[in-house]
Amino acid sequence: MAHEEKVRAAADAISNAHGLLVTAGAGMGVDSGLPDFRGPEGFWSAYPPFRALGLCFEDLANPAWFRSDPSLAWGFYGHRLNLYRSTEPHAGFRLLHAWGERLPSGAFVFTSNVDGHFQRAGFADERVAECHGSIGFLQCLADCGAGIFPAVGVEVAVDPATFRASPPFPSCPRCGSLARPNILMFGDGGWESGRSDAQERRLAAWLDELRGPLAVVECGAGTAIPTVRRFGERVVFGMGGLLVRINAREASLGPAERSFDVSLGKRGRGIGLPMGSLDALRAIDGELNRLS
Repeated sequence: MAHEEKVRAAADAISNAHGLLVTAGAGMGVDSGLPDFRGPEGFWSAYPPFRALGLCFEDLANPAWFRSDPSLAWGFYGHRLNLYRSTEPHAGFRLLHAWGERLPSGAFVFTSNVDGHFQRAGFADERVAECHGSIGFLQCLADCGAGIFPAVGVEVAVDPATFRASPPFPSCPRCGSLARPNILMFGDGGWESGRSDAQERRLAAWLDELRGPLAVVECGAGTAIPTVRRFGERVVFGMGGLLVRINAREASLGPAERSFDVSLGKRGRGIGLPMGSLDALRAIDGELNRLS
């Protein structure tokens, strides 16, 4: 299927859908100017001091640092908190929101991103499922029972040369102990998943109540941690519809490019668009406007 045909097929599926499921990974934020953490080189280009320490993203995204070296831990996550707050979500977020507004059941988001940019672009918090948590929320490292609390008003001073944070570090409002982001990290047995669990229950209920065709638009979800890709595939396998896989590097659907007969079952179809998220969403939007 030619590139233009794929764009037309995506627009046709969205225009005729009853609901839109948006699934998104880290590649969604690249067009907003957020760093690409793909591989050690991609990570170190955004965080040069960690190259000298031999620490990659997987090393730093570990809750153990909050106990052993809170300056390092909050340097990394504090920088990300500040970066996500200061970065404006690109126009593609709002295009997705506008498409959902036209559909009878609206749109729902399933994302591994922790930046909160879908909510900032207009999606209601009740229509977003953040499977890895959110940097906009914290939890107590001492597990005092405070639960999950918002990071509103929390400021972290980070040295741009060393990427280390200076005290005072974020603390628990109940017991005063060190706080950590409510984000699922590697080797993380202490993550409080209650907020994300509730979001995913709302998503499951929305899917159960859907009474018409579904369109799934996947943006920037890679294969290294395939949670987002696999979720969209499972949904289309169970419910039918079209999966539009937008990914500049990994758009392939493998042997099931023409249909999901091999990997997902005969009910679902999929197309891959090897484009950046913003360019692809703009192309689809242009076709949607032509159809309307």
